[in-house]
Amino acid sequence: MREALRGLTTRGRSFLAAAAAAGISAIILGERDLLRVAVLLAALPLLAAAYVGRSRYKLACTRSLDPGRTPVGSSARVILRLQNMSRLPTGTLLLEDRLPYALGSRPRVVLERLGAHQASSVAYTVRADVRGRYPIGPLVIRLTDPFGLCELTRSFPSVDKLVVIPQVVTLPTVRLAGEYAGTGDSRARSVAVHGEDDAATREYRRGDDLRRVHWRSTARTGELMVRREEQPWESRATVVLDTRVFAHRGEGPTASFEWAVSAAASIAMHLRQQGYKLRLVTGTGIDIDAAEVAGEGVILDTLADVKTAQNGDISILVEQVRRRSDGGLVIGIFGSLTVPEAELLAGLRGNGATCIGFAIDSSTWVNLTPGERQESDSEHAAAALALVQNGWRSVPVVHGSTLPQLWPAAARGSSGFAWRAAMAETVGGVIR
Repeated sequence: MREALRGLTTRGRSFLAAAAAAGISAIILGERDLLRVAVLLAALPLLAAAYVGRSRYKLACTRSLDPGRTPVGSSARVILRLQNMSRLPTGTLLLEDRLPYALGSRPRVVLERLGAHQASSVAYTVRADVRGRYPIGPLVIRLTDPFGLCELTRSFPSVDKLVVIPQVVTLPTVRLAGEYAGTGDSRARSVAVHGEDDAATREYRRGDDLRRVHWRSTARTGELMVRREEQPWESRATVVLDTRVFAHRGEGPTASFEWAVSAAASIAMHLRQQGYKLRLVTGTGIDIDAAEVAGEGVILDTLADVKTAQNGDISILVEQVRRRSDGGLVIGIFGSLTVPEAELLAGLRGNGATCIGFAIDSSTWVNLTPGERQESDSEHAAAALALVQNGWRSVPVVHGSTLPQLWPAAARGSSGFAWRAAMAETVGGVIR
């Protein structure tokens, strides 16, 4: 009862205040009728508190998210199922699910009555414009009387997570050089196939297993020949995301870093669909290999949480990629680079790797004075040229660029001659 009295609403407390005022006035004026009114005004909130306080409901709640992983800017549906586990019907229930500010205002739903062992489902929609993991819950139930004089709060402990992933766009299919590298068993090919009795062979080397001797080829060539083992090849790709905070500009969902994260997610999903064995490396220390089944979810969940780093360095990023590098395709999404940083990226071309870099000119995400724009354009052009001269295919990115339009350029690349021609047309440091 004490807890119920603390749960009196403003209306209930107003009734008690009015009862006290009427009672004092009745005593001073000697009016019995006014005293009866005071008793009635005091009885109503007290009876409401007794009614709500004695309510002992056994309720079960389940929450489901559809979908549990949603892209930025898309909506997700939250379904609440509430079941009365007791034999007594409930009174009026006010449901309120707690949400973070980024998902919008807290939804409120009124359930008038739940009968014995009866269940009811309600749903609402949430939408997020920023990546991340958002807790949904706990569900708060407000018990109230029909007059709204008393209100008590009960909550369920369960909390669910909604994962808001980067926007993934569909990319056109293009042929990328350097797709086969390393060893593995995902795309096994024999060097030559001439039939079951004429396998691909090579000369015998000391230490070879004699059981691999191919006698037909030995008789034909006059030299001891052994069967050549199948050379397994596989498509391998490493997606590198530059997370240096000073390399990106802009704020919120339209920042250059958000463009980079969305590009990394789109490229990773596209390459997985093409059968690549994928690796994701970021400047914040993330280094994951995508498994065959769960790889897509791991990559998207990782990119949902990735943030910029204050102390990022290109040399550390290069070292991290080279630590487990085995060639193949390297695709980097870089923010603004300097010439020395672009030269450091030459270290990723080891083991015959083919390197493709999306060079973001993050200065185009902000408004600059003509002088600042001239200097920024000159620095970006020089860094992009250094990237090409160090063996990278460079794809320039400015504000307003879309990845599907830029993706074919990843196959064609940018030659050093083209960048030199562009630099030759530079007047006062601004590329025309």
